[in-house]
Amino acid sequence: MLGKIHSIETFGTVDGPGIRFVLFMQGCPLRCQYCHNPDTWEIDSGKTMSVDEILKQYESYRPFLKEGGLTVTGGEPLLQIDFLIELFEEAKKRDIHTCLDTSGITFNLNNESYMEKLETLVKVTDLILLDIKEINDDIHRVVTGASNRSILAFEKWLDEKGIPVWIRHVIVPNLTLVQEDLFQLGCFLGRFKNIKVLDVLPYHEMGLVKWEKLGLDYPLKNSRAASEAETKEARGIIIEGMKKYRMEHIN
Repeated sequence: MLGKIHSIETFGTVDGPGIRFVLFMQGCPLRCQYCHNPDTWEIDSGKTMSVDEILKQYESYRPFLKEGGLTVTGGEPLLQIDFLIELFEEAKKRDIHTCLDTSGITFNLNNESYMEKLETLVKVTDLILLDIKEINDDIHRVVTGASNRSILAFEKWLDEKGIPVWIRHVIVPNLTLVQEDLFQLGCFLGRFKNIKVLDVLPYHEMGLVKWEKLGLDYPLKNSRAASEAETKEARGIIIEGMKKYRMEHIN
C-alpha cells in the first residue's frame, strides 16, 4: 500500500520513548494557529512511499534507534488509516515499537467502518501521543478551526481500551495560557488511567518562516514565545486539576 509522506526524521528524540524514526505524513483537517508544518496540510502534496520502502529505510537505522522505534506523525496520520494499519502490522512483525502522534480529530463513534479500522490499528499500536490543543471548546475553535469534542471522546475511548497515552499540550501566551482552562484540562485528564506522561510545551515561532514561504498570513506574528517558567507553572496547574478530580471522584 502507498502513503502520502511529507518527510522522515531518522533521529527523533521528542516523539516517544528512546531514539525514534519519525514519519511525517501529509494531510490535516485542522488549521492550528501555531502549526510549524503548514506544508503538511494538503494530503495530495508530498511524495508517495510504500510500506516496504519505509521499513527498509527504518531497518538501515535500527542499530541507532536505541530503546526507540517508529513514530508516525503529521499532519494528521489518521487521515491515512488504511496505510497506517498496514505499516504498523508489518512493523510489529519486525518487533518495532509503534507510536502514533495524533490530534484525534477524525474520531467518530458513529462511523462503523472507521471504528472497525481504528480497532484494528490500536491492536498494533504501542503508544499514542495525543495532542489536546485546548479544553475550552470556544477557544479550541479559534486555535484550530474545529471543535474539540471528537478529540476528548477519543481519549475516553482510548482509556476504555487501555491504550497507553502521552498527553501533549502547547501553551500560547494570551491564547491557551489561561489558568482556569489549564485547571479544567487537568480535571478532565484526572479521570483517566491510561495517561502515562504529560508534556506541556511552550509555543515557539519556528513555523513563521514556513507560513511566509507558503504565502500564508501567520496569525500569531504578534505573539511571544512562552517562557520556561510559564511552561513549568502551566504544567503544575494541570496536575493540580488532575489531583483535585481524583481526590473527589476516585477512592
